[in-house]
Amino acid sequence: MSSAPTDKSKSYFPLAGSANDGWSNEEEATATCFCGAVQLKFPTQGPGLVETFVCHCTDCRKITASMFASNFTILDTHLTHVRGRENLNAFGQSKTIGTGNTMTNHFCSTCGTLMYRVSTGFLGMSILRIGTVDDFHLHETKLKPKREQFVENRVKWLHSLDGVRQFEGMGTP
Repeated sequence: MSSAPTDKSKSYFPLAGSANDGWSNEEEATATCFCGAVQLKFPTQGPGLVETFVCHCTDCRKITASMFASNFTILDTHLTHVRGRENLNAFGQSKTIGTGNTMTNHFCSTCGTLMYRVSTGFLGMSILRIGTVDDFHLHETKLKPKREQFVENRVKWLHSLDGVRQFEGMGTP
């Protein structure tokens, strides 16, 4: 393994999972599950790219097995299943969703990677995970979160992101 620093000023595709066919250009990019069975294509700018955000809600903490989730929202009219749609399983529930909406999680049935979530409260949009995006340069640039939500649930040892709007719940700052 090389210990040379990665140049984050341009596209880079580190070995991350089994697939190595991810790509990006100025307008769109791919997101792939860990085993490579599922791959999505999405726009990297508006109007298809709606929002980028970090969520500290208790559901995101639990479903990611981490302390927050880094997300981006894509209009469904701009989301393409390149491969593996039939390999996605879905699990939905409304019990822990504050609005009472149903949130359905679509994950790879082989490796378990959560590819996106869909809410009955935000019809026509899918919430993808930034960590599934193949070009890691996009994590630093176009997909950098612009808001943090449910900050009241953020763990005390994690500080707010510099220059990012802070929201209690999904509401106003």
